[in-house]
Amino acid sequence: MNRKVLRVARFIHKWAGLLLAIQLLFWILGGLVMSAIPLEKVHGKHLAALHLANPFKLHEYTYSLDALVKNTPALVHAIHYRSILARPVYLFDTSEGQRAYDAQTGEYLTHFDNDTIGHIAQQHYLGSGVIKTVTLLEQSPQEVGKANEPIWSVEFTDAWTTTLYVSPSTAQVVKVRSDIWRVFDFFWMLHIMDYDERENINNPLLIGFSASALLFTITGIVLLFHSFRLRRRVK
Repeated sequence: MNRKVLRVARFIHKWAGLLLAIQLLFWILGGLVMSAIPLEKVHGKHLAALHLANPFKLHEYTYSLDALVKNTPALVHAIHYRSILARPVYLFDTSEGQRAYDAQTGEYLTHFDNDTIGHIAQQHYLGSGVIKTVTLLEQSPQEVGKANEPIWSVEFTDAWTTTLYVSPSTAQVVKVRSDIWRVFDFFWMLHIMDYDERENINNPLLIGFSASALLFTITGIVLLFHSFRLRRRVK
């Protein structure tokens, strides 16, 4: 094999290995952690139910939907039959977000208080802890998603710091988070190298490191092939 090719291969392999060493460790460790944690545990299905069975029958939703749709100041895309504590509720998906209405009086439901949000979170909670804090956050944290909107955070005292996030406009539980999810999310961030939103698997940093890893592998194969040929000659 051409000595110049070998010299270039060794140079690339050495520096690519130096550049990739820590990230390769993160990829391997992250893959191990993420494959070891069942997804239902990550999503917190054993800690809280995202949706509850509706205790109300269809005939108990008595207020006119036509009247509500007509008076809603936004385009209505879908209507859901839900409940909030002891009252049946229409939940409207509109062009300006979700809106909740009492299904018997037609009252537009808003400004849910601390106690109401706490009771709702307790209904959804499946763990053995008690409510530690109920806080209205001005902006949704990163673990909820991209939307920088107000949201209620209800934290429980269990071993996993279970946190239920409740919409201030509809009083619906939108996310269940725990330390299990946070550990998984941390290693997912390291794995895809998106240290901001943790969603973009096509970011330039990941593509660049993946290309370097490919070069590292190819040059390693070249050097390995050469070492086998060298051993045959020695023999």
